[in-house]
Amino acid sequence: MFQNSLEYAKKQDAEDALAPFRNKFHIPKNTSGEKLIYLCGNSLGLQPKITSEYIDDVLKDWAKYGVEGHTEAKRAWLPYHEFLAENMAKIVGAKPSEVVVMNTLTTNLHLMMVSFYQPTKTKYKIVVESDAFPSDKYAVESQLKFHGIDPKDGLILWKPRKDEELCRFEDLEEIMKNHGNEIALVMIGSTNYYTGQSFPLKKITELGHKYDCMVGFDLAHGAGNIQPNLHETGADFAVWCTYKYLNSGPGSLGGCFVHERHANNENLNRFAGWWGHNKKTRFNMRHEFDALPGAEGWQLSNPPILSMAAIRASLDTFAEAGFENIRKKSEKLTCYLEFLLDEMKNDSIKIITPRNPEERGCQLSIQVKKADKNLHTKLTQAGVVSDWREPDVIRVAPAPLYNSFEDVFRFSKKIKEVLK
Repeated sequence: MFQNSLEYAKKQDAEDALAPFRNKFHIPKNTSGEKLIYLCGNSLGLQPKITSEYIDDVLKDWAKYGVEGHTEAKRAWLPYHEFLAENMAKIVGAKPSEVVVMNTLTTNLHLMMVSFYQPTKTKYKIVVESDAFPSDKYAVESQLKFHGIDPKDGLILWKPRKDEELCRFEDLEEIMKNHGNEIALVMIGSTNYYTGQSFPLKKITELGHKYDCMVGFDLAHGAGNIQPNLHETGADFAVWCTYKYLNSGPGSLGGCFVHERHANNENLNRFAGWWGHNKKTRFNMRHEFDALPGAEGWQLSNPPILSMAAIRASLDTFAEAGFENIRKKSEKLTCYLEFLLDEMKNDSIKIITPRNPEERGCQLSIQVKKADKNLHTKLTQAGVVSDWREPDVIRVAPAPLYNSFEDVFRFSKKIKEVLK
């Protein structure tokens, strides 16, 4: 049983095997030098202290070797993306050959839709959740337009029911039952950015495939937060960013998953680039495009190594902690936050994130009646770094690698004071 006391929170931290990892991150401080309560890892993860070392290694090799760093650097730049594949694959539940770090999230989403959205005259519609992250919606609508399809006709929204915030799977089943023969692609955000609802990826994939649709997921708020088990779900593709829960720095590279059954499918359309070409003949320059097998074959250009170094630093930290351990702590820490918010017994706040830990990650979305952004401003002034989403939701995410039970307890006291 949880307890609403600082002593209890400190005891949990003392018994937490992952507690030492907090000291492996830079925690922002206020002007007095006191650490802030940072609950915004769902927007930008904190910097691992080893990141500067990893990046500095690349800078030193660049200074020392110049172009020869591609082969002579401590970690050669030519195969650098390969150093990320195994640890990234563990985080998203895939085989290393199914995963590649490249580009940025929406770029990867467009590349995947080039391959996996193949509309016909009768089967051309795309299903997304109604409150998908705006970039997903923009990308999907622009793909429809590119194929000469009016988004008003080609886009189907999976909506919550009236006076509800969460999407119900049975409503998606009804959409597929009524429109499955018209739907070419089901493209869902695995964990909704606004509500924090984590969708049943395997069930969605099986449902989409039942109606001969391609199925893809945006894991922007899922990768490093939940375990999506992408290979097991059977999803055709997935994309994600690495700067939220994966702590790789602002605007860093994204990740991409392509299921192994598509690894050598030459009939798939793709926008090609030389980095996706056969490594043995890549530098011969005059060969026709020969796609690498697996997700690597969707690469376009040689990658920015400095950004990849930051990603490798975070992935090494995840590997040291073990993702199963991270997820276990995440569930307990988020449940404790939920308990403390419930203990407030304040009718003006409502948690709109699912109560079932299996249907969410570490984010809780707190809806505040008759509130505006002034409330969030006061919370910020009180030393809390959280996230405001219009019209009335504060998003908080106790990231298990660097947040503590004491963080969560102190946050509950701060928001209680602000609400007064």
